[in-house]
Amino acid sequence: MPTPHYGQPRYRVIADELRRRIESGVILPGSLLPAESALTAEFRASRGTIRQAIAVLRDEGLVATEHGRGTYANPYRPENGPGEGPKVETRERQVAADPELAALFGVEVGEALVEQQNVTLMNGAVGAVIRTYRPPGATQ
Repeated sequence: MPTPHYGQPRYRVIADELRRRIESGVILPGSLLPAESALTAEFRASRGTIRQAIAVLRDEGLVATEHGRGTYANPYRPENGPGEGPKVETRERQVAADPELAALFGVEVGEALVEQQNVTLMNGAVGAVIRTYRPPGATQ
């Protein structure tokens, strides 16, 4: 991606493009941004430059980064005023561990796990669904 403004730092140009994608809805609230390796290839920039661009967006509240999950477009945007913010519905239920969950938690297939589902609604539409699992009795 060529630098459109002479003298503007590369990370700012990348941050501007990612911001445009988030604000236009190309990257939906709650969805993951492309991996750093994909962004380095797309923008032909170093990993450090990509990280600087993401840090700018994080400081603006447009994205959030979770260890082990990645960076996602923040559904809790600071410019949302009263009544415009997202609504999060949380549900918990007990489920039987399927083979994949059993392997992850080191339990037998069919053993009970607690599934927590957070559904983020923006203006009545689903923006994100996040499911987490834990053994019964484990704290979050």
